[in-house]
Amino acid sequence: MSGAPMRGRRRMRTRTALLAAVLAATPLTLTSAAASPRSATQTATVQAAADQSCDPTKSIRPSSNESGPAVTAIKARGVLVAGVDQDSYDWGFRNPVTGQLQGFDIDLIHAVAKALLGDPDKVQFKMVPTAKRMDAIKSGSVDLIARTMTITCDRLNDLAFSTEYFQAGQQVVVPKAAHAKTIDDAVRGKRVCVADSSTAQDYLTKHPLGQSGEVVVENQLDCLVRMQLGQADATMTDNALAVGQAAQDPTMQVIGPSLTNEPYGIAMARTAPDLVARVNQILEDYRRSGWQDSYDHWLKPGLGPMSPPAANYLP
Repeated sequence: MSGAPMRGRRRMRTRTALLAAVLAATPLTLTSAAASPRSATQTATVQAAADQSCDPTKSIRPSSNESGPAVTAIKARGVLVAGVDQDSYDWGFRNPVTGQLQGFDIDLIHAVAKALLGDPDKVQFKMVPTAKRMDAIKSGSVDLIARTMTITCDRLNDLAFSTEYFQAGQQVVVPKAAHAKTIDDAVRGKRVCVADSSTAQDYLTKHPLGQSGEVVVENQLDCLVRMQLGQADATMTDNALAVGQAAQDPTMQVIGPSLTNEPYGIAMARTAPDLVARVNQILEDYRRSGWQDSYDHWLKPGLGPMSPPAANYLP
């Protein structure tokens, strides 16, 4: 998109040897699976029934008004402070040549900055671990977060979200050497890696699939390294991130159908409805111009053709 940092070469490999050395010395959290396992089909049915009472994708109606307190504060500061990831391949990661952040979520933040401040580069990026995303918003250390963050009913108790800008779903990554053909093959009796406070961790807690335990890490990329080091047998994560892990390491593969619906939204403070409304208007414009180019560049090679999800608004 216009004004965004140069994307660079498409398939730069992550420096996994360095990561492996660092993570080998990092404490590992392993929790055991306590409840009786269900099959993947059974758990998908249970989740669908439980979610019927809530539609987390509904958000505040869009507005071009920029006179509200949250938007006014950003414009007065002259920079948008955005929480992002730097380890999620194709979503938010550092180009190993230029050092610049790039990816689908990064393009989106640049579009928000351009609409609010007239310059896509008027952004201060802050790296936020998965488990610290809600804290970053509630403490006011960032204006918003675009970090493959699923909108859920539980999270709406603490945060506000934009309309959905991407639809993902939980899948499993496993080494090809495991010869797994199904999700049950990949996880039953195995150590499954998940990011702390992720929807994958929530899913396995509520709907165990027979895993022997969970390897809990701070950031999703750590799961790939844990599998490479033999400290985890499989990873559960959003398919949008799973295909990135498989692209980084061709010895890995993505197994099975999506077990969940994971609508991604931009997270903001519940006390900033004017910013939520303004961001929703920016997303309306981005769906018409910008979203498809960014998707086709970053995500289409792994996920195939897709169009932006339609917005869903509160009455």
